[in-house]
Amino acid sequence: MTSPDRLLASMTLAQKAGQLLVCEVYGTDPHTPHPKNLEHFGVPTAAQAIEDLNLGGVVYFRWTDSFDQGPQQLARLSNGLQQAALGSGAGVGLMVTTDQEQGPSSRFGPPATQFPGAMALGATGDLDAARRASAITGAELAAVGINLDFAPDADVNVNPANPVIGVRSFGSDPARVARFVASQVDGYQRDAGITACVKHFPGHGDTATDSHTGLPSIAHTGQQWEQTDLPPFRAAIDAGVDMVMSAHIRFPALEPSGEPATLSHRILTGLLRERLGFPGVIITDSLEMAGVRQSHPDAEVPVLALAAGADMILMPPDPRLARDAIVAAVESGRLSPGELDAKVLRVLELKARRGMLQPAPADPDVVLETVGRPDSSALAADLTRRAVTLVHQGALALPIAPEGLKVHVGGWNQAENLDLVSALSDLLAAVGAVPVADPDQADLVIWFSHDLAADPDQARALNGLAASPGHGPAGLLAVSVGVPYDLWQLPGSITQLAVYSCAVTVPAAVLGALTDTRGPAGVCPVDLSVWHNRH
Repeated sequence: MTSPDRLLASMTLAQKAGQLLVCEVYGTDPHTPHPKNLEHFGVPTAAQAIEDLNLGGVVYFRWTDSFDQGPQQLARLSNGLQQAALGSGAGVGLMVTTDQEQGPSSRFGPPATQFPGAMALGATGDLDAARRASAITGAELAAVGINLDFAPDADVNVNPANPVIGVRSFGSDPARVARFVASQVDGYQRDAGITACVKHFPGHGDTATDSHTGLPSIAHTGQQWEQTDLPPFRAAIDAGVDMVMSAHIRFPALEPSGEPATLSHRILTGLLRERLGFPGVIITDSLEMAGVRQSHPDAEVPVLALAAGADMILMPPDPRLARDAIVAAVESGRLSPGELDAKVLRVLELKARRGMLQPAPADPDVVLETVGRPDSSALAADLTRRAVTLVHQGALALPIAPEGLKVHVGGWNQAENLDLVSALSDLLAAVGAVPVADPDQADLVIWFSHDLAADPDQARALNGLAASPGHGPAGLLAVSVGVPYDLWQLPGSITQLAVYSCAVTVPAAVLGALTDTRGPAGVCPVDLSVWHNRH
């Protein structure tokens, strides 16, 4: 196998620039035309896009149709894309990536194992189980040819109003989050052998704006950053994490110019590279997000990010424009050839370490021996059950005997909720409860809530149910599937559970919490008094 140094020496400037790009490609087959490829790259197929730009990596989403035909075709897609990369001018294998944090930020659906997300894992307190979950997730990704997961999330969620992190975080205690982050890095890298990428440096946990649609600003002092945001990233670096993703956030205490962290030399080079000694690859968050596009044109942002210290550019809005802008920046002297070579070499060395330079093909015929194994699904169900947290004991005392109870299950009006409602109603009927459509005719009302602060209609509906005299002795149960902070605003008569997830394993976990004499075992990993004190 050719060494990274020799590969670097053989590359043209355009090929080097292409190696720094990770782009979304469309379709389930690399050689079948897809209109979005033509729109995005100017060529009809994913294979042509890779060959034309010598891309360093690709990223799969549900909306790119990558997962549409199941795990076996996904393995074939990965193999075909790798063949295109190896046959291109650079002759270097791809980073094949996705966001499989589990929980709300998951791309690879069933039959892949659907573990609860980070906050649910934090509620279990079980570091070994969190490592096993990431090891299984990583092994399933590797089976379909995905060699890099943009996970785990290392943000410490200390802001109840955070619209983009929330249950993606392991909690609000920096030391606890650090331990879980390190355990999952070990699961991905040491156990599954794929690359982990922690995010979003220098910390996205205290924002009230979504960086997909705006540019958040964090008011932490430097000392607060060291105490709150830094520990999980330091733990990940100590664990040998391969990659760190930057955040599109303003952090005036760390970068007084007002530039987002992604474009800050002080943050990416001064803090991450030099002070923390991170030797691996720094990648930007998606450059399609609004948070990094407010002050500079799209041709400038990739160059500014590389000058700040990033090594790879994720999802530039116009990949060809980004590639050409990088080439022009080197030719004009804005980026030195030595700087560019150092970045490309870091990428190639990571690829060499993880077997990405000339990757072995995934075997579609054996994918299902790894993806969705019964023992993996059993662990996911067990973790979901163990995460269930009794946030408040109201009039409904647990456990209950559901036989003969008239039960109404409802909640917020989203597609995921309809699935939860239907599944829990069926489970209750199977153990002798009587499902009823009218909550006023029920002995017990179970309401799946999701971020009440963002949807006042839910809170009004729950308050109305609590004030209704028609619920009999069993009462009213609110089950939060999102962030649990805002359960504080509910009347004290409502018993409140937090499950932190909409996973398919949630209905059985709720039934278990209702009927098991051991009661809910989870411990809330965020400080609920923060919301209470602010309101």
